[in-house]
Amino acid sequence: MAYYGQPAVDPQQQFLWGIFQKVDKDRSGAITSDELQQALSNGTWTPFNPETVRLMIGMFDRDRTGTINFQEFGALWKYVNDWQTTFKSYDKDNSGSIDKEELKTALTSFGYRLSDNFYFTLIRKFDRTGRGNIAFDDFIQCCVVIQTLTNSFKAFDTNRNGWIRITYEQFLTLVFSLKA
Repeated sequence: MAYYGQPAVDPQQQFLWGIFQKVDKDRSGAITSDELQQALSNGTWTPFNPETVRLMIGMFDRDRTGTINFQEFGALWKYVNDWQTTFKSYDKDNSGSIDKEELKTALTSFGYRLSDNFYFTLIRKFDRTGRGNIAFDDFIQCCVVIQTLTNSFKAFDTNRNGWIRITYEQFLTLVFSLKA
């Protein structure tokens, strides 16, 4: 309810503020990676991948404090919800995880054309359970890493033909400059 002289409060902002306050356990006005990890659910009753949490904080921490303030949290909340919708749309068997074929369908729809062997590599890299599938949080990390690597590759692929020629030092620079 707005009082005289106060602007009306957006219900979505009120909802997010309530969530933000619950996540901000130490009441600092900012969410740490530990607080965010405890608040996020990957649907498997296991903690959210700390590397994915670190990656997301790095993406949304605009003021570079190492934490997420309320404005940054709003953008991160939308991002996670968008990924959750995407994840559920490709989890065809409703198992709560993405297998190799589901991952292939997802990445192909995103525009990637990769070999079956590479999908096995992705599953091995991002499957923390060893069961041949990827949980929600690892799916986010997988997709963000692929996009980051693709963007770095494109910087050298001036002909846009999927081939680059770089020196060893350029390769190292490319790898060590990545923000993922």
